[in-house]
Amino acid sequence: MMSAMLYTRVDSPIGELLIIGDERSLHGLHMLDGPRPPRIAAGWERHDECFGPVRRELDEYFAGSRTAFEVPLTVAGAPFDQLVWQQLRRIPYGETISYGELARRIGHPSAARAVGMANGRNPISVIVPCHRVIGGDGGLTGYGGGLERKRFLLELEAGVLTLTL
Repeated sequence: MMSAMLYTRVDSPIGELLIIGDERSLHGLHMLDGPRPPRIAAGWERHDECFGPVRRELDEYFAGSRTAFEVPLTVAGAPFDQLVWQQLRRIPYGETISYGELARRIGHPSAARAVGMANGRNPISVIVPCHRVIGGDGGLTGYGGGLERKRFLLELEAGVLTLTL
C-alpha cells in the first residue's frame, strides 16, 4: 500500500521551500517562488513534524556546518535522469564540474545538453546538488531557481558567505 504524500513549507536563505515526501523518504524539494513553482496535489497532507530531519539538515547546510545530506531520498524519473542525479550526488561540497564533464562521468560524452535538461528536471534541489554544474567556460548557466540562487549556493559552499540563521 502506498503511503500518503506529505508536504511542508519552510523558509530558507534562498526563499520559501516546498518539501515533499512520505513517512520514509524525501521525494521533492522545490523553491516556491522559482520560475516553475510546483503545485500541491490533491490528496497531499500538510505534515510539518514529519520533516524535522530534513529541516535540521537544511538549517545546518545553510549555516555552513553540513557538507553532505543523509536524509533518505526517493527520486522518480527516467533512467537517464536517474543516472545524472546519482552522479550529481557524487560532486563534492564546494566543487563544481561542467555539463560536459558530467556527461563524460556518466559514460555519455556527447550528451552535455541532455545532462543539462536532466539537471533542470531535478526534483530535489540543493540536496541533489545540480547547482554545482557550470558551463564549460566556468560561467554560471542554467538553474531552475535562477542564477542568483545558484551563485548564492556556490558562494555559500566556497565559504564566501557568512550566514546567521
